[in-house]
Amino acid sequence: MINIKKILKERKPDIRYLSDMGSVLYDKKWQKKAKNVSLYFMYREIKKKGNLRYDITIIPPKLLGKEFIKTKGHRHLKSKEKYIVLKGRAIFLLQKYNEKKDKLEKIIAIKAKKGDSISIPPLWDHITINPYKRFTLFLGNWIPKNAKSDYTILQKKKGAAYFYTLDGWIKNRAYKNIPEIEFKKPKK
Repeated sequence: MINIKKILKERKPDIRYLSDMGSVLYDKKWQKKAKNVSLYFMYREIKKKGNLRYDITIIPPKLLGKEFIKTKGHRHLKSKEKYIVLKGRAIFLLQKYNEKKDKLEKIIAIKAKKGDSISIPPLWDHITINPYKRFTLFLGNWIPKNAKSDYTILQKKKGAAYFYTLDGWIKNRAYKNIPEIEFKKPKK
């Protein structure tokens, strides 16, 4: 079992700041005026197993203007990634975007709680949302050590196809013909 408190004391995280989020946030007006605060913390290579590494990400409760805090989002070109909710609750938003056709093919949202896991296939953009104003989200993930994160599509399109806000799901107008979200259950 991993001792999260011990990891927090002994390791220095990579920190994602508001300024690192670029254009992926919904509330751009708020973003322009907001202070450059830390948003979430990534502890890399907590464990190793063969060519895999285990990371922990901690996402405190926060609103980014009208939007619930989320990760910047990315895709892996060749690698799968597996997430496990260690503490709290999460919404994983996955989308399959066909660059050649400039078309969004599918969008999936998975609400997960402690003990739930999900697998992200290669070439799926994904973000993780902490949908609560009071609870910190702790995530574990397994990924190949040499996996590269690609932020291109989400940066170009100014975020995922939907934003999760205080008013619920809002479509990102940078996309054409956005399919409805398919809500799925996580694996146990």
